[in-house]
Amino acid sequence: MHYLSTRGGIAPIGFADAVMMGLATDGGLLVPAEIPQLDAATLRAWSGLSFQDLALEVLTPFVGDEIPRADLRALIDRSYATFTHPEVTPVIKTGGQRILELFHGPTAAFKDVALQLLGNLFAYLLARDGSQLNIVGATSGDTGSAAIYGVRGKERIQIFILHPKGRVSPIQERQMTTVLDANVHNIAVQGTFDDAQRVVKSLFNDLPFKSAYRLGAVNSINWARILAQTVYYFYAWGRVSGGDPAQPVSFSVPTGNFGDVFAGYLARRMGLPIERLVIATNRNDILTRFVKTGVYAIEDRVHQTLSPAMDIQLASNFERYLYHLHDGDTAQVRALLGDLQDTGRLSVDPARHAQVQADFSAAAVSDPETLDQIRATFASSGYILCPHTAVGVRAAQDLPGCVCLATAHPAKFGEAVREAIGQEAPPPPSLLGLLEKESRCVELDATPEAIKGHLQSVLEVPT
Repeated sequence: MHYLSTRGGIAPIGFADAVMMGLATDGGLLVPAEIPQLDAATLRAWSGLSFQDLALEVLTPFVGDEIPRADLRALIDRSYATFTHPEVTPVIKTGGQRILELFHGPTAAFKDVALQLLGNLFAYLLARDGSQLNIVGATSGDTGSAAIYGVRGKERIQIFILHPKGRVSPIQERQMTTVLDANVHNIAVQGTFDDAQRVVKSLFNDLPFKSAYRLGAVNSINWARILAQTVYYFYAWGRVSGGDPAQPVSFSVPTGNFGDVFAGYLARRMGLPIERLVIATNRNDILTRFVKTGVYAIEDRVHQTLSPAMDIQLASNFERYLYHLHDGDTAQVRALLGDLQDTGRLSVDPARHAQVQADFSAAAVSDPETLDQIRATFASSGYILCPHTAVGVRAAQDLPGCVCLATAHPAKFGEAVREAIGQEAPPPPSLLGLLEKESRCVELDATPEAIKGHLQSVLEVPT
């Protein structure tokens, strides 16, 4: 399998290079040159596999022969041994909806599914090549802690995570800043997640700096993140459909950066019978507006909400969808992104807008509706939703039997849950005592210059 850039500016590369490159050197995102196609017999055979066995099958065609199958299986087993549920991502039924619980990893968020694997992939490839990697990432809440837990203490890796000061929950902040391993560096920046993400992209687009300091990416711009998240769509379908290829399943996906829902789109392109893919957004509804109008337009500010991991204006993985929507026409992708940079908006033609609406449904959910959904679900079943999951459940209220992705444990958002139901969710063991632990973090301006200077002060200056 070879990988290309959405902007067409690189020669095809292999899986290992794609993982290590993160963001393509032309500023685009990496995508597979072709998408494997699955037949009905394969879907039936996969439907009853354990999560680990299924992950091996889903990943293999994308990895090719670059990692021996036995080594890949060992990486998968090591990654999901850290999860507390034997199914890794179980599907449970509550009320009229099915909930795909993605929060049984070490940081109680869906990002663990991908980042435990990515951390082990990095360590494997670096040890094989005898090289070093300095990871730089931005987080709106859960990516940072999941990335840190994926690589903490690993040789050959340093990790620098930027989060917007005061715009993540206290638990999310402490999950990052209480990890005191010498290779972990937390940075609180003044501004929004979009400001932090913009700085990270600037660093990666500075090719001499990226090369000199061996920068790597863990945000969902890294293809391995998308690939790992695709697995749980296949897993949930198998548990709900009974393995019948004639039985499609709908999914509702709380999303801000478009990575999780793009993983579902990839699964459907591979042949998974998905009926509807619902994009569930909060008040920061740029993706919902795009689905409804065909216009992707930036608003004047990012709104703070009860679902902070979705408080995003610029969805990084949207570029991957633009690439597929335009049948791999990289010149068209570049032109659309140029429009976005110059005017703050881009639009697609009527035929492609019709395709968007065939690919996705979308709904924006307000904070009052989020609280109401947490309250209603708890009253009917005793089940507690995190605010992000509540956004997904409310967005799917007209799709009975839809599988709603539970992206985080509700104990990570105690204030919102308490406001909704008058009590907090019992915390999993991984969250106990976090607020009392020693923490370490630096505060910097959200500028490339400030972050570059910090990296240079921490890392040995290359010769």
